[in-house]
Amino acid sequence: MAYLDTREGFAGAAPVFASSIPAVFERQEWEIIVLARHDGLASLQEPGRLARAMAWLFGGTIDRRLASPRLEALRRLAVLAWHHGYQAPVSAMKAFKAEGFSADQLELLLASVATSRSQLASR
Repeated sequence: MAYLDTREGFAGAAPVFASSIPAVFERQEWEIIVLARHDGLASLQEPGRLARAMAWLFGGTIDRRLASPRLEALRRLAVLAWHHGYQAPVSAMKAFKAEGFSADQLELLLASVATSRSQLASR
């Protein structure tokens, strides 16, 4: 199992524009963005009846949603950005803004994820 040390900042997944644009996300929000890279698109859907039954029978968790609606909107957009880049659905962007995030934060999230995706692809 991999270990992500978040005490010293993010290597490779940190906001690329940190020197030119002030950080507008809190540390916890950056952690959610980085960890969303490992969430699949299925984590955005409600667990079905069978999945709930299997989790009940065999134990385990099936619901990846965060308790805070604000942070969940951030996680959902980050998951979509990791999978689709700038082509994330407009509905996710609207939900992101509805939770109080700004257009600058939206831009920063999409640009940082896109840059990190291209760095990971070139490895």
